[in-house]
Amino acid sequence: MGELRSIAAPFVASGPSGVAVRTRLKHLASDDEEVLRLVGGHLGSLASKDLKTRCRDGLVHSGETWAARKRELTPLSSSRWAGAITKATHDRWALARRCQSAHLQNLEAGIRTIEHRLSLPVGQKETRRAPGGYRSRREWHAKSRRLRLLQDRLATARADREAGLVHVVRGGKLLARTRHHLEAAQLTESAWRRGWEAERWFCQADGESGKRYGNETIRVSPDGVVSLKLPAPLAHLANAPHGRWVLASRVVFAHRGGEWADRVAANRAVAYRIHYDTGRERWYLTASWQRPPTPTLPIAAVLAHGVIGVDMNADHLAAWHLDSHGNPTGSPRRFSYDLTGTAQHRDAQVRHALTRLLHWAQTCGVKAIAVEDLDFGTEKTREKHGRRKRFRQLISGMPTGKLRARLASMADRTGIAVIAVDPAYTSKWGAQHWQKPLTSTVRKTTRHDAAAVAIGRRAQGHPIRRRTAPPPQHRSDAVGHRTVQAGPDVPGREGTRPRIPGPRTRSVPPGRGANVGNQNAQHRPGRSAERETWRQDSLPLSL
Repeated sequence: MGELRSIAAPFVASGPSGVAVRTRLKHLASDDEEVLRLVGGHLGSLASKDLKTRCRDGLVHSGETWAARKRELTPLSSSRWAGAITKATHDRWALARRCQSAHLQNLEAGIRTIEHRLSLPVGQKETRRAPGGYRSRREWHAKSRRLRLLQDRLATARADREAGLVHVVRGGKLLARTRHHLEAAQLTESAWRRGWEAERWFCQADGESGKRYGNETIRVSPDGVVSLKLPAPLAHLANAPHGRWVLASRVVFAHRGGEWADRVAANRAVAYRIHYDTGRERWYLTASWQRPPTPTLPIAAVLAHGVIGVDMNADHLAAWHLDSHGNPTGSPRRFSYDLTGTAQHRDAQVRHALTRLLHWAQTCGVKAIAVEDLDFGTEKTREKHGRRKRFRQLISGMPTGKLRARLASMADRTGIAVIAVDPAYTSKWGAQHWQKPLTSTVRKTTRHDAAAVAIGRRAQGHPIRRRTAPPPQHRSDAVGHRTVQAGPDVPGREGTRPRIPGPRTRSVPPGRGANVGNQNAQHRPGRSAERETWRQDSLPLSL
């Protein structure tokens, strides 16, 4: 048996650092839509040129070059529009660098796996710790060719990273590739062109604290009036003073509307983005702002009322409520979701499942939910799992990052803390120690339910393994009941169970039945022992 890896300590996940709400721009006039298209197209062309300049600079970047780019854009738009464009360009370039680093790690992991399997004899079986050799000479030869291919890709990617070269597509690489497969995407060339142009538009502005309604470029008043500052070449189209355009649409934020109204009334920074959905032919306005980080409570405080352990799976969340001593109470719950279809449908399914989970947690009265700190970034490579295509699809389809982020964001509103635990051996040890004991004639405990118990116990600091009672010397309760996970300060934790009157079975009451006999004759001091009741002695008056 190999050595077990160390288990990281559980920790309370931090809450959200920002808020984003979206609403629809309804009842827009034709002039409004035309102005929005012109503004988005003009600023989008400036954003494309600025991104090209930033990618050309590469690693030769400083505050002076950033300021120079902004000065070039200011006469063509405005100072605030230029600041928003250059900041968005910097964020996009930084994101591309992070993706480039992840791509390098993926290539290196694949190369290591192939080199290891090529070094083994053909047909050697895999172990629990490492993959085995390839099954045939033909597969070995194909993988040796793939190794050369990955090595060439790795050399190219490393050269790009050292030179500071990144590859960014404004509008999205997926949409760019769809241009060559219009029939498969069921799109016409004109429909694709409209979507491509809309994705490359730029109409977003950063908030400014102290300015009127928190934003001078795209301004939304407390009563829902939307206006935007027109770029310099389009200032002649203004229908309001100071080169502004006021939309005919009034907006209302249904979600977090009160919080947004408080920020706007206090002139606190709010960022806005106007975007167009070509599929639905609708305009939307997204408002976002930062919020101060919620102070993290000590883990012992949030676990005082128990915890709900949650096991994340490809199609459902398995949850079980544990008391403060680590004992599962009640019945397990399952919250299903369907991760097929569009991204909007998948996101709605995840939100619906998490909403039901949080409602159940509030009903149980707990203040903490324990989840695994999962990350399948290095576990879903093609070379590691080989022909196990179904397994690769399974772990690739699990939205671990989205579930964790959404749960932390939604739980922050309800006052419930999210505890992240190490995922090592939770499914294996949970099934080994809890699946069979928690299974009865009326309840079938699954492996995922047992894993939820293991996750909750690990969050509480208890070992996953159940404590079994010591062997008794005789039939009485001389050894006590030591199977509960009670602390040393709990009164009666080592005491014996009191005599509880009542029937021994569900069908025959005490003192009844065909073979009961005359129990009074066998019990000389008085009535039958079965009919005696246990009651606590009163305290002496002398104390």
